[in-house]
Amino acid sequence: MKLPLMLFVAVSSTLVACSKPELLQPEGSNQPLPEAKKSAPVMVVTANPYATQAGLEVLKAGGSAVDAAVAIEAVLSLVEPQSSGLAGGGFMVHFNNESKKLSVYDGRETAPAGATPDMFLDEKGEPIGFLLAKNSGLSTGAPGMVSMLSLAHQEQGRLPWKELFGAASQLATHGFEISPRLFGMLERFGKYIPSTPEEGPTDAYHYFFDDQGQPFPVGHLLKNPDYAKTLEIVAQDPRAFYEGDIAKQIADMVQRSPRAGTLTVADIAAYQAIKREALCQPYHQTQICGAPPPSSWVAVGMIMGLLEHSQGFSAAGMDDPNNWALLAKAQQLAYADRDQFIADPSVIDMPIYGMLNKDYLKERAMLLAGNKSLASISAGDPWLFNDQLQTRLTGQDGTHDVHGTTHFVIVDAKGDVVSMTATVESIFGTTRMAGGMFLNNQLTDFSFRPVDDEGLPIVNAVAPGKRPRSSMSPTIVLDQNGEFLMATGSPGGNNIIAYTVKTLVGVFEWGLSAQDAVDLPNMVARGETVRLEKELTPDIVITTMQNLGFNVDASQGENSGLSVILRKSDGSLEGAADKRREGVIGTL
Repeated sequence: MKLPLMLFVAVSSTLVACSKPELLQPEGSNQPLPEAKKSAPVMVVTANPYATQAGLEVLKAGGSAVDAAVAIEAVLSLVEPQSSGLAGGGFMVHFNNESKKLSVYDGRETAPAGATPDMFLDEKGEPIGFLLAKNSGLSTGAPGMVSMLSLAHQEQGRLPWKELFGAASQLATHGFEISPRLFGMLERFGKYIPSTPEEGPTDAYHYFFDDQGQPFPVGHLLKNPDYAKTLEIVAQDPRAFYEGDIAKQIADMVQRSPRAGTLTVADIAAYQAIKREALCQPYHQTQICGAPPPSSWVAVGMIMGLLEHSQGFSAAGMDDPNNWALLAKAQQLAYADRDQFIADPSVIDMPIYGMLNKDYLKERAMLLAGNKSLASISAGDPWLFNDQLQTRLTGQDGTHDVHGTTHFVIVDAKGDVVSMTATVESIFGTTRMAGGMFLNNQLTDFSFRPVDDEGLPIVNAVAPGKRPRSSMSPTIVLDQNGEFLMATGSPGGNNIIAYTVKTLVGVFEWGLSAQDAVDLPNMVARGETVRLEKELTPDIVITTMQNLGFNVDASQGENSGLSVILRKSDGSLEGAADKRREGVIGTL
């Protein structure tokens, strides 16, 4: 498919994202930020050029940001199957420019009725290997993506639902070119895709590999008639995804050996996406908002709140290693609380309001004082600052949460905004396919152990009907007038929280453009180890943080996939796409 000239790949994104943001106020200024223009420009940023084009085509036809999101995800499910799909789930944060209201659509998968707390333990009571759990039927939850998109479309759509799948259907029928990233994933991780029935279902192997067992090369035209048929059914009625032949195909594949799961057609039919209220954290003169649990966005809000109540960054911004040290410590404290408290709100009580309470954040921010590393890293007691007190002790969690996700952002002609993160969990999900789609392995986002070493219950343990905790953190920032200011987010498993925060700090604290903020070195500080992206991090930052007592791992693999849209002071939009993936910025 030839891309129109209006698309700009990430490596050329300075064409639309080269200037410094004009919305930042001078330090100490009390002047209000300018209001957004009533007629906003149109912009789409996704991780794949086919997806960006599909979104733009919908917007050009008069569709809403949600309409474009439906078309984008339908395409990504086909062309970026290692990351997300209609048999997976996600979270969407939506801003309605007319009402100035934020909504969150929760499409997180649910565990089947047959799920048990010990389903990932072996006969000795020890957790089975992650790959054994991932490449199995045990790990698939009832898919939430189609239900979430349908719910959002019912409330925010402008075009008919059935008109949103044309681009994906055409690509599935006539073929799409395998991208360098997809080919690279097959080269690196293809060995984990079962090639014999003894290893597991082999549909994916025959889809991606030739007769000599080699992955099809970059540019190979890959067709998926099974997916085209699925799209035809879904386009007529989204509930048909959950009832009828598609649900039966999914359940049958899940229940196949080895390591069969318990997901049934009844579990799939019972699934319902949920509309939730956004969580918001005041930050200077803005509101930074995202998805509530089971999303872990609260950690993003906590980090920004801790930074606001800390001694603050020096004027040297990204060039000061001590600023990186401060950011690392804020991450460590927020991750500790997130790991301890966050789970499915329908099952577990959580101190959400305590975690975002300014007095609690002020108290925790005192630990950030000075340039030394933290003496110890542990969760605080946000229950003391919560609206309801809880005395139950909970265990320390060590849940896996690995990379296999995508993120995109959209602003439509009416100024409505979508920030959406979608996933099948790990790369290629379970590696099992049904209806031309990869099945999710989201249940590996639960803790494999129901209790910790002290025998205390882990809040993110497996339970029937429960939604596993997610690191997906789609974010929208509003100014003090309630106008859209920024949309951001990333794939990356547990690292999503740190990646997303990096863009907020880069723009609002260090005065960078959206693209320069995305291009900053990635740093993830969860637990005692601080991982820094070696190729982009200056040596002085690494050595200084080591000298300050941090356990630094100069990592080669901090592979974010950030997509950002920033509103400038004149109402124009500035896009940024992550050069670490195949991100593309599109405008009309």
